[in-house]
Amino acid sequence: MIVLATAQAAPELPVSQSVGVLYNSSSTDSTALANAYAKARQIPATNLIGLPLPDKEEITREEFNKALLEPLKAEYDKRGWWKREKDPAGNLIPTTTRIRILTCMFGVPSRIAATASEPKAKPGGQPVINTSEAAVDSELALLGLEGLPIAGPLKNPYFKMEKSFSESGLPMTLVGRIDGPSRAVCERMIRDAAEAEKTGLWGMAVIDIAKKFPDSAAGDPSLENIVKLHGETGIPTLVDRFPDTLPINYPLRDVALYYGWYDWHVSGPFLNGPFRFKKGAVAVHLHSFSASQLRDPGKNWSAPLLARGAAATLGNVYEPYLEMTHHFDIFQTQLLAGYTLVEAAYMSVPVLSWQNVVLGDPLYRPFLHLDGSGERSEGDRDYRAIRVATLRWKDDPKELDAMLRDAADRMKSGVMIESLAMKEVEQQKGDEAASDFQKAKIYYTEKTDRLRMDLQVAAVDRAAGRNAAAIKTLRGARMIYSTLPEGAAAQSWLNILDPPAPPATPPR
Repeated sequence: MIVLATAQAAPELPVSQSVGVLYNSSSTDSTALANAYAKARQIPATNLIGLPLPDKEEITREEFNKALLEPLKAEYDKRGWWKREKDPAGNLIPTTTRIRILTCMFGVPSRIAATASEPKAKPGGQPVINTSEAAVDSELALLGLEGLPIAGPLKNPYFKMEKSFSESGLPMTLVGRIDGPSRAVCERMIRDAAEAEKTGLWGMAVIDIAKKFPDSAAGDPSLENIVKLHGETGIPTLVDRFPDTLPINYPLRDVALYYGWYDWHVSGPFLNGPFRFKKGAVAVHLHSFSASQLRDPGKNWSAPLLARGAAATLGNVYEPYLEMTHHFDIFQTQLLAGYTLVEAAYMSVPVLSWQNVVLGDPLYRPFLHLDGSGERSEGDRDYRAIRVATLRWKDDPKELDAMLRDAADRMKSGVMIESLAMKEVEQQKGDEAASDFQKAKIYYTEKTDRLRMDLQVAAVDRAAGRNAAAIKTLRGARMIYSTLPEGAAAQSWLNILDPPAPPATPPR
């Protein structure tokens, strides 16, 4: 685990002159977004490249080469953006490159289809590695390197590196994407990243561990590492370890971070109509086809998470296979250390020329103010206080607990008491946690927050095998909050713990 940015200077931000912006010149939306992004990040207008591209998300390898790859290399040549020389095998490779980060805008195709003769990966089927299907962005990460195989993944030399990309000296490009269900969503992603950097990203984290592949470094252990990291950092974290993902309409508040798996389509709390992430939120759900399309806000995961207010996410356009997906714990660690979104994303993925994408402003740094600095917002007050207290009394847990309890009582803060209770859950202090959830319920004024406290208590009992107590709590919550859409969460858990009797078999 690396040392967080609060203990050392934040990594240097890539200079705007090193960022290129690729857009579809045939699309007015793509063109407008490219200009808006360049203005927001003060990227020179001469760093924008418009190519007339097909108006579709998926293109063939022939279309990729003819309409995108070759014209893009020609632009680099014409603009003098790189110097390429031949390696010992006689293949051209970039030796110097002025453009280190490339941002693909809404309107630039995101997927390269496999050829008709190639086998295609199928859910639950045998691994198909020798395929040329890939994410456009992952292919462009190796822009300018000739003689590479098209089929299959290639090793990412930036994986697990702990230095800024400008210091790495690697002959590759970090390629990010500002894309999503609509132009309006993309405009909001650009705006939210810039605004969240002023205050820092504060709020709750939600970690949904589905216990699918407990032995995979990219699966459950990765999520458990984030839980531990958040405990050390002072980020209040709701953790769900039941095999089923969080139930439909589960009532959440101030969600700034979300990591979970493993549903095919958006589910649980995110189906609740009023739900929105906090401004600048980073939200990721691990699924093989999470980014297989980016236009439908109700399908898969990447598009729906962005449509519900997230500023950034990771995804896969085709089947990547678990070990070749982003390792979420590395990604979150590097974000907390102050690296940009695109740097953290590429540090955390072991392969290139594969299925992985990062969506959001590539230069976004959500945790610039993890030390409690930055512009103040009333909605962030309690989260800042928890973080600052954690920094001050990190070596004295008893004093930290006492200080937070005193502050919570003075400020009547349900957030602070709930944070302490969730920490007690992780320490396997179930009785103390249940008592604090009940206390937080008193301080909270919103019904949805009070319902969540009941669900938290039920979860403590369920985890301890006290199903009768959990059922009693859930039945009470179902009755009290029956008029709330979020009340469906209590019924969902009751359907698991206390399923209705099957219908009687009709007589013959």
